[in-house]
Amino acid sequence: MIRWIRQQLGFDPPHQSDTRTIYIANKFPQHGHYIPQRFADNRIISSKYTIWNFVPKNLFEQFRRIANFYFLIIFLVQLMIDTPTSPITSGLPLFFVITVTAIKQGFEDWLRHKADNEVNGAPVFVVRSGSLVQTRSKNIRVGDIVRVAKDETFPADLVLLSSDRAEGTCHITTASLDGETNLKTHYAVPETAVSQSVSRLESLQAVVECQQPEADLYRFVGRITVTQQGEEIVRPLGPENLLLRGARLKNTKEIFGVAVYTGMEAKMALNYKCKSQKRSAVEKSMNTFLIIYLGILLFEAILSTILKYAWQAENKWDEPFYNQKTDQERNSSQILKFISDFLAFLVLYNFIIPISLYVTVELQKFLGSFFIVWDLDLYHEESDQKAQVNTSDLNEELGQVEYVFTDKTGTLTENEMQFRECSINGIKYQEINGKLVPEGMSEDSPDGSVPCLNREEELFLKAVSLCHTVQISYDQTDGLGDPFSHANGFSPQMEYYASSPDEKALVEATKRMGVTFMGSHGEITEIKTFGKAEKYKLLHVLEFDADRRRMSVILQTPSGEKVLFTKGAESAILPYTKSGEIDKTRVHVDEFALKGLRTLVVACRHFSVDEYQDVDRRLHEARTALQQREERLVEVFNFIEKDLELLGATGVEDKLQDKVQETIEALRLAGIKVWVLTGDKHETAVSVSLSCGHFHRTMNILELVQQKSDNECAEQLRRLARRIKEDHVIQHGLVVDGASLSLALREHEKLFMEVCKNCSAVLCCRMAPLQKAKVVRLLKTSPEKPITLAIGDGANDVSMIQEAHVGIGIMGKEGRQAVRNSDYAIARFKFLAKLLLVHGHFYYVRIATLVQYFFYKNVCFITPQFLYQFFCLFSQQTLYDSVYLTLYNICFTSLPILVYSLFEQLVHPHVLQSKPALYRDISKNSKLSFKTFLYWTFLGFCHAFVFFFGSYILMGEDTTLMGNGQMFGNWTFGTLVFTVMVITVTLKLALETHFWTWMNHFVTWGSIAFYFIFSLFYGGIIWPFLHTQDMYFVFVQLLSSGSAWFAIIIIVITCLFPDVIKKVFYRHLNPTSTQKSQMYTNRVAIGDDFIALQPLSRAKNQLGKISLLSPTRASDAWTPCAVSQRGKTPAHGWAGWWSE
Repeated sequence: MIRWIRQQLGFDPPHQSDTRTIYIANKFPQHGHYIPQRFADNRIISSKYTIWNFVPKNLFEQFRRIANFYFLIIFLVQLMIDTPTSPITSGLPLFFVITVTAIKQGFEDWLRHKADNEVNGAPVFVVRSGSLVQTRSKNIRVGDIVRVAKDETFPADLVLLSSDRAEGTCHITTASLDGETNLKTHYAVPETAVSQSVSRLESLQAVVECQQPEADLYRFVGRITVTQQGEEIVRPLGPENLLLRGARLKNTKEIFGVAVYTGMEAKMALNYKCKSQKRSAVEKSMNTFLIIYLGILLFEAILSTILKYAWQAENKWDEPFYNQKTDQERNSSQILKFISDFLAFLVLYNFIIPISLYVTVELQKFLGSFFIVWDLDLYHEESDQKAQVNTSDLNEELGQVEYVFTDKTGTLTENEMQFRECSINGIKYQEINGKLVPEGMSEDSPDGSVPCLNREEELFLKAVSLCHTVQISYDQTDGLGDPFSHANGFSPQMEYYASSPDEKALVEATKRMGVTFMGSHGEITEIKTFGKAEKYKLLHVLEFDADRRRMSVILQTPSGEKVLFTKGAESAILPYTKSGEIDKTRVHVDEFALKGLRTLVVACRHFSVDEYQDVDRRLHEARTALQQREERLVEVFNFIEKDLELLGATGVEDKLQDKVQETIEALRLAGIKVWVLTGDKHETAVSVSLSCGHFHRTMNILELVQQKSDNECAEQLRRLARRIKEDHVIQHGLVVDGASLSLALREHEKLFMEVCKNCSAVLCCRMAPLQKAKVVRLLKTSPEKPITLAIGDGANDVSMIQEAHVGIGIMGKEGRQAVRNSDYAIARFKFLAKLLLVHGHFYYVRIATLVQYFFYKNVCFITPQFLYQFFCLFSQQTLYDSVYLTLYNICFTSLPILVYSLFEQLVHPHVLQSKPALYRDISKNSKLSFKTFLYWTFLGFCHAFVFFFGSYILMGEDTTLMGNGQMFGNWTFGTLVFTVMVITVTLKLALETHFWTWMNHFVTWGSIAFYFIFSLFYGGIIWPFLHTQDMYFVFVQLLSSGSAWFAIIIIVITCLFPDVIKKVFYRHLNPTSTQKSQMYTNRVAIGDDFIALQPLSRAKNQLGKISLLSPTRASDAWTPCAVSQRGKTPAHGWAGWWSE
């Protein structure tokens, strides 16, 4: 019980050791010195709260917000001292905000609890006491032997012990973890693979030692010690032996595995990502404005307190005859009285801080994010994928992007590889009709004949078909199928799966050329060379990693010879070769790269018996090491992969995605600089940059590549800076490689940034994942603090995506890690244009107006209260009734601005896409600049003065506004001011609205009508639970006066007419490009009024009737973005749009 309490409070100490020891089937040693390690149970907890901590934890989180905490303090002050307004005026709005937020968060957490219970209660089979026992997933303990059947998911992280196959292999998919749908093969060690029954597993004596849990899905270091007949056999364990929780068993009847990481220590749980903690520029501005308004509030409260005491210096005002002080009041401390009065004024003016702003902003972001998901223009039919929003906190940031950092492969390109060319022994070859033909020669062998390959060609094709991690899936269904190349021994039911599209393309190419990979069975790998089967024994796999940039296999050939085949980037292979046509191959690789092909170099090494024994021993020692295993393995791999014989190189094409060039051009016209960050070699990256429009043919390409030292790098940077200054008229593009970038960032960061900022486009090639993140951070933290966006599709882009202000994942073929770690996800790069230029523009304009309008209406609200104190001797008399104080922000003025912030369109979506330069009008947070903020604040004060003094002039000298001579009083005056204010601030928003829907009309006029109906109802009844009946019949009496109606109309017109005049003059004398485009909008948007905010089916029907828009399709069902381009572009397409 004590341990459970300590765990709940977070005091239970973590694991003391760097490794954990797991006794399989929990057979602990019998000697008394053994102290069992404590491990987590197998419960998954994704929920944030429990039934016990929900209230305190949620309240703590909500009161961390400055506005909520401020209103709590005000509420407590109202409870403690005698204040002019009821505690309900602060308490009720605060309670409403806190309750709404708590209900929302509580409901979301309840759904998480429900999902957790479903997972934790799933039935599983565990080996216990010599039999197979069914239990719940949450009851699995570390050391339990778990049975998993075909198509089931693994309930914990398991080390594979055995499968229904004799060799102890199984196939799994990790789609739910990283999105990769290819089959992966995992292995059991030979000593446990034979234990295929429950009885044999029960008698198994084995211990697993492994590292403590870590989040990296692809890293696992451990070893298993199996005791057989008194002898201990030690085998290394790596990622290929670990079955991750959440992965699914495929093409295997059943497996048995021992649980090593359970519950929240499983790798899947350690990869759970919390909601993005990135903060938008708008949110930062909002907090700044709140602090300024807090300063205004304190100034007003202090000034009022000082003026009160200055006024009361005269006895006739300090203690008038009609309000004599008590003895206690006369003897009380002056300091305490001053503090009490200051707090009372603070309470009186506290509504200048808008408490409901946070709730409205949160609601606007949450509801607004659905428009991205619903937008059919962001839906990709081929892959059936729609846009995805992982966090709605950054919607408006999409409208502020200044730099886009993009990956190349899979982001700008399709990541669909096609084999095009290769170089073998210094001769270039092309594939023609499935045959390998030297360049310059035509296919001359007759159909049906077996092409003759020389030794070098055959060895090259064998190396390519054997050195990979491709898996084969056999379709179990019997069908006739199309007759494929039976001469090659290829069955139509056989399909290749690979984690790398390059490998799949190469293996399929060798199959077409006659060397067919037939699959692996345990240690045996089989290929067919023109129908003749050859079996190779797989001895070792030297896995690919981003630092080495190569992978290798060590095989035993049918003749018994030991040979190493390796492939990788030319920079990772050529320096380690000692024979072969090195110079010719290097030239060919550069030629392939200039054509935009992805290149790989292939080499081999033949081992003598002694050499192989040394290699085998070193590999075993490194792989069984528990400490510094990775470092030791890298050292051994480098020892093995040297003295290579160069076989040749391959060139694979990755075609560009649709409309990449138009999208990059649109971003450039919008004032957004595009940087391409890729791991590809220099020539390939430059070729693709030119073809996709990132670099123009007329652009002056500057290079910072192959720098060897700091001094050399600095000198080159100075040369580039001079060239840019001399040729400042033309555009420049910069190419940087990874090695030169490391030197530039080490000591010459400022100079490098100066060069980069003066270039229109930057291309960084040969980049490691962390270097991508460093480049983003460099720009992000520069003095200008630009807003950055990173977009990528692979695991190597995750660090860049997380570093940028906005991270976008592409739903590509490299798994889902980028998507899971992104803020937004789209299926294709071309969708980025609409996401930024349209959705980003809308969200930013909407929320910028929302924030400033909130401050404006609260200045209008509270300034008359401040002015009123000059006319009531600063007695802290409130101008408005408490109910009006409470409901002003909650009911009377909340809905119009919320609906505005969801549906407003300053410019039609078509125009925003056709004129990307409009994006510049909202850049650098221009709509929330200090100048704009001051304008709205000044407007609020001006309107407040007109409300107050307009009403005062009407009633100041003669309060007889009724025909029968009846006089009006204090509450009537306050109600008149409040009525004028509610109408004016609502109509002010109506003036700001450009896109009217039925919902805007409903909430705008409905809010005014609701205020009148509520006031009549509230003032027409004597409410028994109210202490005073101040407002009884006040509103009815006010409305029965013709003078009051005249005053309301005159004051509202006086407030808004100058605003209308200003808008008209500015629009005609000095219109912005956005205002000019609004004229154009009216011509484009014919028929849209009928389509906006209607179901998709009805919108499509109406679109069909509008001949002008017949080439387009309905988009944005249920959103105001009613008509958007899909499919074929109408007469003025992308090219025409840019020129307009």
